[in-house]
Amino acid sequence: MGVRVMINNNDSVFIPRKTASWWCSLEDILWPEKKVLDKIKYRTENFAAANIDTAINFGFHVRFDFSNYFSQLHGYYAAVCEELHKNGIRFMDHYSCNHVQRPRNMDEFNKVHKNHRHHILLFHDPIAAEFAQYEGHFFKDICEVDIRDGKRGYSTNYQLEVFCHNNPSFVDMHKKYLKRLLNDVPMDGMEVDDMCDYAGLATCGCKYCRERFQKDYGHDIPPFGDKDFWGITEGKNEYSWGNYDNPVFRDWLRMKSDSVADHLAIIKETIGRIPLMTCCSSSGPIRLNAISLNLEKLSSSLDFLVLENCGISVNSTNWLKMDAEALHQRDIAEKMGNAPTLAISYSIYKDSAYLGWALGRFWGVGNWSSTLNQRLEKDPDDAKEIYDLVKGQNLWEDKYCNLNHMKGKDYIEVRLVSNRFCRENGWRDANGYEHWDKICSWSKSLVEKSIGYRFVRSDELSDKISLCAENTPLILDGLGCISMEQFNAIRHYLQQGGPAWISLPFGTHDEKGFKREIPLSTLLDRNYSNLHIIDSATDGNPLDDIIQKALINPVITQISGNPQWAARIRTYDNKRTLHLLNTSLEGIPHDYLKNNEGNPILEKIKFDTSDSDLIFRIRKGTINLDECRLLSPELQDKTRKVTINNDSHSYYDIHLDLSGIGIYAVVLSDS
Repeated sequence: MGVRVMINNNDSVFIPRKTASWWCSLEDILWPEKKVLDKIKYRTENFAAANIDTAINFGFHVRFDFSNYFSQLHGYYAAVCEELHKNGIRFMDHYSCNHVQRPRNMDEFNKVHKNHRHHILLFHDPIAAEFAQYEGHFFKDICEVDIRDGKRGYSTNYQLEVFCHNNPSFVDMHKKYLKRLLNDVPMDGMEVDDMCDYAGLATCGCKYCRERFQKDYGHDIPPFGDKDFWGITEGKNEYSWGNYDNPVFRDWLRMKSDSVADHLAIIKETIGRIPLMTCCSSSGPIRLNAISLNLEKLSSSLDFLVLENCGISVNSTNWLKMDAEALHQRDIAEKMGNAPTLAISYSIYKDSAYLGWALGRFWGVGNWSSTLNQRLEKDPDDAKEIYDLVKGQNLWEDKYCNLNHMKGKDYIEVRLVSNRFCRENGWRDANGYEHWDKICSWSKSLVEKSIGYRFVRSDELSDKISLCAENTPLILDGLGCISMEQFNAIRHYLQQGGPAWISLPFGTHDEKGFKREIPLSTLLDRNYSNLHIIDSATDGNPLDDIIQKALINPVITQISGNPQWAARIRTYDNKRTLHLLNTSLEGIPHDYLKNNEGNPILEKIKFDTSDSDLIFRIRKGTINLDECRLLSPELQDKTRKVTINNDSHSYYDIHLDLSGIGIYAVVLSDS
């Protein structure tokens, strides 16, 4: 996967590591006024001082709302690029291509201005909107069609009208815009956002979608109200509509995500060698089907991946729930050819910015740090700039622990299977749990036990050679939908002596969601000594039982000290590290600031500092951490020597003094 771009006419590898949002405001459209140019220069100087290497545009988001001002907007972006490039900082655009802001009444109008100021709101008056167009394509003519009433497709969450990915006029308009943008602005990368369908399941009923559904899948779209297709819709959230027992509905979902993927492929073809990414806050749950968001299907057109680690609220300190998403997306990136991966973490105050930075280090990915003041009803009186929030940890990292995340390799003890067929076909067990629920439960347990894991996804699960290339146990929990190719690969792996822990049900449906008369679990030879049928992670904590039965002997075990710390072993070009992150952080809410969902904004992070003398026991013959130092931005320029007890033949103990450290630390081997 190509990741090279031209910067100042020098061909250089583009790997974003310390990235920050470049927030725009409405006055920036007044380029080239002096105050706009002065602001560009001032901000660039502060980005450089904070050692930020990549700036990503944030604002003018619903891009075609600004079609009357593209000359001014592109002029502004070109000026931003010029100033940033002088300071060795790259610039990526970030915008939504397939929407226009169209509140339908005064309540919706007020909601936009309360919740979505970050878009920068300069949308058309309702009368003018009837004539809004670009390159001869009227926006009203390229929108999706709502199957319920024939009106234009609309997102109630964002107050947007939605363009149809299958409409050739929309695709033509977007291609022409991209070519103009790249001709006007020396962009270093592109994030084309919202590669999904926020109008939901009841769109699109235009002639192009109807023709495609018939051509690709041989079906007509049933009328709304057909419960055999749409399921029960009364009183239910529209994202939960649909009858997954109906194969036509499952094909409808496939067609919709195919359409998005095809549009993204056209975008990549249009921009060529410039790196492309699209935003994605989730890649695992069934609910993604409702908005046609399928990162695994999109990945073949992408150069970078980004996990939108959403949250400025007090609840964002519960980071464990995001570990599965982070490692899932990292695996997608690795299978793309070790593509660069970013995690964007939103912050209002310093503590949350530091937590976002620490999460990137724990997950082994790059950082995209961003404020999100504009998502609030008004900017806080004490609003900070992102360079002020990240400068301290960025400078500390460059001076004391400058590890290239692209070269990091986790120590893997188990492989957790995530099969997208389960998500795409809406599979759930008898208790209503989906495959991703089980994956997240396993992820939480593994992190809490500091057991290194990685994902095995659908393609690798079909590959006998890849499965047998490692001997770490496979965890197969909630694999209701399995192809025969995958089953044969799993059986071959077992025959070769590979260990596997399987929770039933297993293989009740095929990869298209059709129920098998006989589940594949009945075809498994239960006499394999390396095959263990276990409870599901949603029914308890099978990991405790697995450890007790010695089915796994964890490489690292905490034997004393506060148990809130999770450890992750990673090497960087043979430089060994132990990343430590607190799993029991408590968010302290702001006195009055709340997000658009009514949750308090995170102002401070509280943590328990008692029992801070930790001892971790590490099995010998796995990873050597002799001659180590303990570092943390929370210690500033101080380092602590790590005491090692090496008396045992089978293990060694490392003693860590975490006093004064509450969120993140790293043990760095000097050898």
